[in-house]
Amino acid sequence: MLKKTLLYAMAFTIPLTLGITAWQSTRFAMLRQEIEQNNRLQTELVEQNQRLITEIAALSASSRIDKLARDRLGLDTKRPEDIVHITIHQ
Repeated sequence: MLKKTLLYAMAFTIPLTLGITAWQSTRFAMLRQEIEQNNRLQTELVEQNQRLITEIAALSASSRIDKLARDRLGLDTKRPEDIVHITIHQ
């Protein structure tokens, strides 16, 4: 009776162990692939961020802004004597 029970237990646990091992291997491979995709995405996003930071620095340059103000908007620096101060009394 004990031998029969042990035989049934082994007959049940061996395929179960193999099935669990196969499932773990598959899950491990899927997780590894997901990690690799996330690493590639992170690399792309870091590179894009660096490009955007460089672009912001170039667009924020005071010389560029001054040139745009003069050329496109027709703005110019005024002399102190050209400025009129208005005081409103209430």
